[in-house]
Amino acid sequence: MTHRTANPLLARDGHADDAPGLVPTPLWGQGARSDRVQPQRTGRVGIALIGTGYVADLYQATFRNWDDSLDLRGVYDRDADRLATFAEHYGVTRYDTPEALINDPDVEIVVNLTNPDQHYEVSRRCLEAGKHVYSEKPLALELDQAEELVQMACERGLHIVSAPSSVLGEAAQTLWNALRKGSLGAPRLVYAEMDDGLVHRIGYQNWKTASGARWPAEDEFRTGCTLEHAGYALTWLVALFGPVRRVVTVAHCLIEDKGPQTPMNYQTPDYTCACLDFDNGVTARLTNSIIAPHDHHFRVFCENGTYSVEETWDFSSPVRAIPVADTRLKRQLHKLFGIDLGKRLKPLRRRKLVSARRGYPMDFALGVAEMADAIRAGQKPRLCGAFSLHITEVSLAIQHPERFGTEYIPRSAPAPICPMDWAK
Repeated sequence: MTHRTANPLLARDGHADDAPGLVPTPLWGQGARSDRVQPQRTGRVGIALIGTGYVADLYQATFRNWDDSLDLRGVYDRDADRLATFAEHYGVTRYDTPEALINDPDVEIVVNLTNPDQHYEVSRRCLEAGKHVYSEKPLALELDQAEELVQMACERGLHIVSAPSSVLGEAAQTLWNALRKGSLGAPRLVYAEMDDGLVHRIGYQNWKTASGARWPAEDEFRTGCTLEHAGYALTWLVALFGPVRRVVTVAHCLIEDKGPQTPMNYQTPDYTCACLDFDNGVTARLTNSIIAPHDHHFRVFCENGTYSVEETWDFSSPVRAIPVADTRLKRQLHKLFGIDLGKRLKPLRRRKLVSARRGYPMDFALGVAEMADAIRAGQKPRLCGAFSLHITEVSLAIQHPERFGTEYIPRSAPAPICPMDWAK
């Protein structure tokens, strides 16, 4: 059954009203940044973290990439021992209560790093207090709650953004630039993989951050690999090709016993496969699992060849352009020797990236920094509002066909975002 619903936020927030009647093209994403307002402050933007668990270390390590933009005012966690350990390890200020953090006039952006089931309530309280919010994914576990947050931010003249922000990084921007130039012709098909292996069998018990936080296995299993990781591919897809117009998905929990940290009544899908339709004849297949071996390839098949990125979790991952093997010799070279005659595209930018000791070379703070720079410039952050809502909606639909239907028509549709200034 196809589920069709009302469109209360269709092209409403983010950048939607900037270009009424805009028709996306295969080179989607050339929308101008707009709705400029006069910034009220200057200098670095004050931020604070709510939640000092595992992912907080990944953000903390990468704030060093943005010393000129971000001013970390302090942190809070409901676990007093964890809060003390984190604050002492990094030498940062700690707030005794969430109210103290939210009411600090020097804090402009609250970075919500709480567990997913707390995202909605924490973000709502921050917006009510007049703070911009950068939230870990997803915005909320219920679509109506995510819509409420975006609507609340819009009505109050605030911004809310959801991670991930890797689409703003060097690999994604280099790929996007190549697609806009069109040297391999029009894109037709995309294969995106977000497989992470048999996580419950590869020693997650030993995964520990610099400040001593352990990987929250039970919470991760309960939330699901699709809600946790689909956004890495979806943000690329939506930036490159526009909103998802139709979702067809299959979702299963294939291994119900994940060991001693298996959640009670565990039925969250550990495998999903979705076919996604976009405008202009583009379609994509997105897989998420904690079953198949690690594979984060992102491949765009065009009329005259393929663009391939090996690792979407690596901001400097090479982007390769591979021409069609249109002769028998070329096909034999690939079949017998693995030679595809592809070339590595020159990155649009190179920078020395500081990343966390544990994990992939990703700049977790990039989305916060882009949000801060936009606020100072009186502009909307690229990933704010309707864009983040759309990623949340599609992720929920992929993971929960029992709620949204095997076939689902998203009711959100963000307007185009523009490339990073250095990637235009």
